Amino acid sequence: MASVKGAKAKGRNLQNLLRDKLRVAFPSLEEDDVKSQTMGMTGEDIVLSPAARRKIPYSFECKNVERLQFWKAVEQCEDNCKEGITPVIVVKKNRKKPMAALPLDILIELIGDKNV
Repeated sequence: MASVKGAKAKGRNLQNLLRDKLRVAFPSLEEDDVKSQTMGMTGEDIVLSPAARRKIPYSFECKNVERLQFWKAVEQCEDNCKEGITPVIVVKKNRKKPMAALPLDILIELIGDKNV
C-alpha cells in the first residue's frame, strides 16, 4: 500500500502537469494566472485568476490513483464547480497516460460540426 506522503506527491505531480500544460496552451496568461492548489486544501485543484477563468471555463479535479472511485470524483468536482463552469476530471495511474472526463454534452459541443 502506498504511503500517504507518496500518494500526495503523485496527486501533486498530476496537478503540476495539468498546470504546466494549461500555461503552455495559453501563453497570453501570466504564470500566476494558473496555479496548482496546495495539497490538502479544499476547492478546485487548479486555481485560475479571473483572466484565466475567462479563457478556461473549466473546473479541474485531478486524481492520480490506481483505483478511481469515479462517481465520488465526479461529485467532488461538481461540488467545487461554480455556476456556468464545466467540471473536468483528470485521471492518471502508474504507467498510463493522463485522461480527462467531462460531461457528454460538452464533449459533443467541442467536437461537433459547427458549420451545420
